[in-house]
Amino acid sequence: MYGSGILKGLGVTLKHFVETYIEDIRYLGKRYTPEALPQRQGPKERGIFTVQYPFEKLPVPENFRYIPFLVYDDETGKERCTSCGICAKVCPPQCIWIVRTKDPKTGRPRPEPAEFYIDASICMSCGYCAEFCPFDAIKMDHDYELSAYHRDELVFDLKKLLKPASYHAQIHPTDWKREEEARAAKAAKKAAARKARKG
Repeated sequence: MYGSGILKGLGVTLKHFVETYIEDIRYLGKRYTPEALPQRQGPKERGIFTVQYPFEKLPVPENFRYIPFLVYDDETGKERCTSCGICAKVCPPQCIWIVRTKDPKTGRPRPEPAEFYIDASICMSCGYCAEFCPFDAIKMDHDYELSAYHRDELVFDLKKLLKPASYHAQIHPTDWKREEEARAAKAAKKAAARKARKG
C-alpha cells in the first residue's frame, strides 16, 4: 500500500512523543539531577531527552581530553616541568612555546620554565604532550568551555596553565593512582640501591 512507510515513520515519532511524557512522570523532580543524567542517556531509555545546556551538563568521561595544563606539587608549590622541550617537539600543530630559566650568575639554563605558552586556538587536543612528558608535568584538562572575543586571549601563559596535582587526581583518578604507584616504586628502588651501596 502506498504511504505505509510514511505512516510507520509517523507512528515511531508519535511513540517517542508519548513515551517522553511517561518518562517525565517517572523521573518527576529528578530528571536533570547528576545521578539521573547518565541513566537517561542510556541505550535502554525511552522518549526524547535533551540536556538543557548550560544549566544541565552531562558528566565528562575520565579519559576526555582538552587543552593541556601544567602540574605543580600541592605541598612544595613547585612545578614539575623542567622545560626540556619534548612536548613542544612532539606537538603536531606546534602550539607550545617554552623559554627556559637562566641562572643570573652563571647564565646557564635551570630546569624550570621562565615562560610557557600554549595557543588553545590551534591546539588539536591530541594529548601527545602529556603522553611523551617524562616528568608527568603536563596533563589534559576537562575544561571545554573556552571562548574569547580576541584570538590572543586563547594564548595561555604559565600563570593560566598551572594547576595543582590534586586537580589532576580529581579529574583523572585512575591515571593519577597508576602514576603515584609507579613513582613510589621508583623511589623505593632508588632507596634500595642506595642502601645496597652503603651496606
